[in-house]
Amino acid sequence: MRPFLLTAGRVAGGGTGPPLPVETQVVATSSGLSALGSLAFEQHDIVAACRRPQSVAELAARLRLHLNVVRVLAEDLRAAGHLAVHVPDAGTTQDISVLRRVIDGLRAVPDSRDTLRDSG
Repeated sequence: MRPFLLTAGRVAGGGTGPPLPVETQVVATSSGLSALGSLAFEQHDIVAACRRPQSVAELAARLRLHLNVVRVLAEDLRAAGHLAVHVPDAGTTQDISVLRRVIDGLRAVPDSRDTLRDSG
């Protein structure tokens, strides 16, 4: 399915701020977990996958969704109270282990042909 169909053509979430950074940690809230049965397909998958905290990049890779789709839907889910979002401070984003995890997560995201990017 085309990414713009999943986000209704939006390239940013419902908030007025910048898009979520790829290293942002997201985790399901108790209200999000209890609302699983009423969420649409991708929203359901995101909340269900966020039972434990993970970065937006890791989530996109795990669900095989476009990174910007996950950003937009995560913003929507945060606005609805279904996800808690934790943006790391600037010092954390300079940590080499965090950067390596983000790079590995991005490499695991399939491209438009549904093939994985070169891991080397």
